[in-house]
Amino acid sequence: MTRVLVYVSVLLAVMAATEARPKSGEPKCKSGPVDLVFIIDGSRSVRPHEFETMRKFMIDIIHELDIGLAATRIGVVQYSSQVQNVFSLKAFSKTEQMVKAINEIIPLAQGTMTGLAIRYAMNVAFSAEEGARPNVPHVAVIVTDGRPQDRVAEVAAAARESGIEIYAVGVARADMTSLRAMASPPFEDHVFLVESFDLIHQFGLQFQDKLCGMDLCLESDHGCEHICESSPGSYQCLCLPGYTLNEDGKTCTPIDLCAEGKHDCEQICIASPGSFTCDCNTGYTLNDDKKTCKMIDYCSFGNHSCDHHCVSVLNGFFCRCNEGYSLQEDGKTCQSDNLCNTVEHGCEYQCVSTPGSYHCICPEGHVLQDDGKSCGTCRTSNIDLVLLIDGSKSVRPQNFELVKQFVNQVVDQLDVSAKGTRVGLVQYSSRVRTEFPLSMYHSKDEIKKAVMNVEYMEKGTMTGLALKHMVENSFSEAEGARPAEKNIPRVGLVFTDGRSQDDIQEWAKKAKEAGITMYAVGVGKAVEDELREIASDPVEKHFFYSADFTAISQIAENLKLNVCAAESKGDIEVKDPCACESLVEFQQVTMSTIEQLNQKLSAMTKRLEVLEKQLL
Repeated sequence: MTRVLVYVSVLLAVMAATEARPKSGEPKCKSGPVDLVFIIDGSRSVRPHEFETMRKFMIDIIHELDIGLAATRIGVVQYSSQVQNVFSLKAFSKTEQMVKAINEIIPLAQGTMTGLAIRYAMNVAFSAEEGARPNVPHVAVIVTDGRPQDRVAEVAAAARESGIEIYAVGVARADMTSLRAMASPPFEDHVFLVESFDLIHQFGLQFQDKLCGMDLCLESDHGCEHICESSPGSYQCLCLPGYTLNEDGKTCTPIDLCAEGKHDCEQICIASPGSFTCDCNTGYTLNDDKKTCKMIDYCSFGNHSCDHHCVSVLNGFFCRCNEGYSLQEDGKTCQSDNLCNTVEHGCEYQCVSTPGSYHCICPEGHVLQDDGKSCGTCRTSNIDLVLLIDGSKSVRPQNFELVKQFVNQVVDQLDVSAKGTRVGLVQYSSRVRTEFPLSMYHSKDEIKKAVMNVEYMEKGTMTGLALKHMVENSFSEAEGARPAEKNIPRVGLVFTDGRSQDDIQEWAKKAKEAGITMYAVGVGKAVEDELREIASDPVEKHFFYSADFTAISQIAENLKLNVCAAESKGDIEVKDPCACESLVEFQQVTMSTIEQLNQKLSAMTKRLEVLEKQLL
């Protein structure tokens, strides 16, 4: 607001000065002979309307001067990336000729080579050949809106030493350091920085006074804080709008209407010199009258994302749910207190609701299946499990550690023992290495420790070679696989992160033909078609994929290596006590036990007879 008032006052002063320009026939400024060269910025950063203001600026000053070959001579130089001599000091002797030439200037619209322009003025524009006179003041006025793209300090110093008095006028984006490097001392008389091209008239008035006569505001230490107003032989200090002149007649104090209570703001008054604006406390917004306030209705913005209801409060909002629902941790969504009544749970037998979730259960004697919904009679069996893990270089060391953790999560789900589940581990890359066979370890702790000690192989990805090794070696009795007649299910789990460099089709098929239940787990750039080729039927139950290694722990949790009797080649050694085969076996075991007891009783009887004879 202050700047706006300053600009208004300055523009009023300019208008007044323009109106006061001598009319036709009135005497003009008698400054004595002066050679004056305008050096104007025609770079691309100067906008068309700003360039028009520079034209008017030069024309206004020319109109105030006594132009003539024996009085004031004028030259104009335009510069950007190059220098253009618009007209020299000797070119014109009449104001009308100069005005016509200035109005015909076409901006160069290139860079900003100010140093080049100063050198041209020193060597050419102020030369005798171009009309410069000896023993006459040489004055250069440089007008620019930007930072020079070349060095100006040295060439400007040389120009000043040659006798040229330099005025530097910077507009808007001009660099003050560069202006001071160009201008003649004292800087307060020769450097001007204005906010816009419209205000360079202010410099024009001061420049006119300097050439045409004594101005006490310019040539004395007047001490005015804001504005000095000259009058013949005197001056007075004035203040900008919104300020009041102090008793010393020079300094100014801002008028604070807020402190004086001269406002009608409902909540907050923000003072500016001679004026004020109203504002509101946090959580409120200003009404159209710009004075009163109302609370902000955050729910009305339509971006609250509440499932059920939005409740607006001071500085924000909160979500609320209908009765029978609970607000979730995100503070927006609502969930039924009994999910079994509101979701399609799909439970075959019964749905049990828990806070924020639900699960399915089965009747006694039945087991919940892998889909978490259906019920069956299948029970977890003891298995021979061989894991094939990818140790190729694309896995990278930090991810290989995640793979080992994945293996140990799988092991945690198993009932590991010599007569229970056995686990073997094979690592493959460009070659295959058995880390430990099925027969080596018989407890979870031993296996998990051995897994963490496995060293990363790197190199290629020969998945087909690994499958061949598994079929031919890993499930052999020599490496701890139990005989086929025992009907212990054999399970192979292949983990990979990329495309195999060899063919997998042949040995994936042979593995399944050998009765091995195959699981395929892929991460990252693993090829889905290859994973499906490896996996046993139904594929969806034996195939898992994750785009990120950090998610494989979730796969380990979801992976169920339960193998039912129907999936193995024969009956698992968990028998129905009511089956005929079991009754015969039970009878045989019972008869054998009775016979052994009879033999022991007969031996004891003979021993007692021997003892009786000894006693007699």
